Amino acid sequence: MTPSRTVVFAGVNPADEPPPTLPRPPAFGLLLLGLALGVVALALVSVSVGSVPLSLAEVWRIVVAHLGLAGATADTVADQIVWTVRLPRTLLAILVGAGLGVAGTVIQAVVRNPLGDPQLIGVTPGAGFGAVLVIVLGSDAIGGAPLAAAAFAGALLAFAVVFLLGRSGGEWPPARLVLAGVAVGYVFSSATYFLQILATPSQVQRVLYWSLGSVSGAQWRDLPLLTAVVVLGAGWLVIAGGRLNALVSGADLARSLGVDVGRFQLQLMLLAALVTGCVVTVSGGIGFVGLMVPHIARQLVGTDHRRVLPCALLIGAAVLLVADLIARLVLAPAELPVGVVTAAIGAPFFVWLLASGRRGVRTAR
Repeated sequence: MTPSRTVVFAGVNPADEPPPTLPRPPAFGLLLLGLALGVVALALVSVSVGSVPLSLAEVWRIVVAHLGLAGATADTVADQIVWTVRLPRTLLAILVGAGLGVAGTVIQAVVRNPLGDPQLIGVTPGAGFGAVLVIVLGSDAIGGAPLAAAAFAGALLAFAVVFLLGRSGGEWPPARLVLAGVAVGYVFSSATYFLQILATPSQVQRVLYWSLGSVSGAQWRDLPLLTAVVVLGAGWLVIAGGRLNALVSGADLARSLGVDVGRFQLQLMLLAALVTGCVVTVSGGIGFVGLMVPHIARQLVGTDHRRVLPCALLIGAAVLLVADLIARLVLAPAELPVGVVTAAIGAPFFVWLLASGRRGVRTAR
């Protein structure tokens, strides 16, 4: 059965419109299977394609050998390319895209705003400030902390300020939360721009590349923590999907259904900030993924977050794999920052979404 294309952002339909027809469970399962197979296929392409092309058979042989299921591979150059460079990069792209897709979905639900993403609540500007502080002034300026730790600390600091400013009556009203996030984001962005004035040309170039995001420096040690945060966070969100549906339908309705609105909002914002902070520390400020992916997911499966979240996770992974492939190949052997590609994809997507008159970007009533 083909899912309906009529999607209302907040999960509440106007009285003059029938409720969206969601896919039946078998159709939804097939959709998830198709998305998962698409991510696997893109991952295989990502590991195989590059300045040194490798066959799938060779890639598979190297991976199996490193897993201890076969003898060691003889070609040390191919082994180094696959196991040290391309495979961790591919896995990091999957995790970063999945994390941003999930975080964007949660933020759009909490603030009830179709433009919600990690940028909107100040987390990304805060992380950027921490990273630029280390790039320009050196790690000694903040007690010897490395760039990743500084970026993560900046993200949490920005979230803490938004958390304090956006609170009212034990809850976080969406409009107040958005205003607090925008204000805090501008403060951290202005501090970042000031630091860039003090930077040398080489530092400015490094700041620019970091702010646009990349997964080119992926290492195996980057993966365990991010994997745990994304997988466990997404699992908890799917379980809490019913409460999330109630929350986006309105705080009064959520309370009537037994949801502790203030506590649940805090849990959601903490999780979104944690996921975003972990992502930004390893990949920089990749934009548009957290903004675009939730809209695509809702176009496919409606507004039930028990279905939107798994789709957003897989779509986010696929989008970033495609963006990273384009970033690697369009100017090969040079590489573009992946954020340039996601912006080039995301901006036309929203223009099309608005021009086509789809209701997926309608704000909640």
